[in-house]
Amino acid sequence: MGERILIADDAAFMREMLRDILTEGGYEIVAEASDGAGAITAYHEHNPDLVTLDIVMPGKSGVEALEEIMRSDPSACCVMVSALGQEALVMEALEAGAKDFVVKPFKPDQVINVVKKALKKSNDG
Repeated sequence: MGERILIADDAAFMREMLRDILTEGGYEIVAEASDGAGAITAYHEHNPDLVTLDIVMPGKSGVEALEEIMRSDPSACCVMVSALGQEALVMEALEAGAKDFVVKPFKPDQVINVVKKALKKSNDG
């Protein structure tokens, strides 16, 4: 199996869509979370190679979860998932350490390319 990925999104259908795309792309989904707090917990439990974080989630947002994950593991590889019109939040996330982002609605090849690029960036150090 390929790299291990954690998917965090408050919408079940988005998690399912990402799971399908990433599984078909050869990645292993090790956990899913429906909010930022769950993403942080799952990150520490599973230590995935990459995390996809929806920017807007109930409770802790994706950006807050990202900041907390990066504080505990500066080498974490996170990719943000955003809707159109969230450019300011995307910029904030990139400044906080996100490797890249995808904008919904996304195409499967776009997701795979961003994940590959983020993992390469992460591995190149």
